[in-house]
Amino acid sequence: MNDDRQQSHNRRVPREEVRRRLLAEAARVFAERGYADARIEDIAAGAGFTKGAVYSNFGGKQELFGAILGDGAETELAAVRGEIRDTDDLPTLIGRVVSLVTRRIVEDGGRGHLGLEFAARAARDEPTRQILAPMRRAQRAGSARSIAEVAERTGARPAVDLDQAALILHCLTNGLVNEHIADPESVDAEAVGRALTTVLTCLLPLPGEQDS
Repeated sequence: MNDDRQQSHNRRVPREEVRRRLLAEAARVFAERGYADARIEDIAAGAGFTKGAVYSNFGGKQELFGAILGDGAETELAAVRGEIRDTDDLPTLIGRVVSLVTRRIVEDGGRGHLGLEFAARAARDEPTRQILAPMRRAQRAGSARSIAEVAERTGARPAVDLDQAALILHCLTNGLVNEHIADPESVDAEAVGRALTTVLTCLLPLPGEQDS
């Protein structure tokens, strides 16, 4: 397909569909080749577009890389919020969230590797950090809102303020991702689930449990 026909094709595809296809192909290419060896033109071609579609939707490779991680985090947060909406029993709720997050950690190693690579780049590269930092803040803010919803629904009283609780959970889940990648035999689904359950139970005690 020549450039004129490709651009005409691009205009007929809804923007959200273009974005979805580019993200899916980019996730595959980045996971397969790593950030440095992934090429914008290959990602665009694999999704059925020209590289201009990448620049018009994401601005470039760094923004596209960050968008993959942000999209995955938003999907996970939406799934967690779905798990907490129809029960006010705290142990049941914690069990559902732990099960969901554990599956994500042990079954989605590709996205975990991407997260590690992006964080490592951010430590050395200021433009990358400028993309990663607000994304991480948004993730923590989403976690804080979820904790507040759980507390309101179940009557739990967070052991620390919401921002601190969100930071603890954010660091825990990222750390568990890293440890599972490094040592999946020891940090398996059971170990991940126990760690999450322990911390969530400590962060969200019911009235009377804090003094017991």
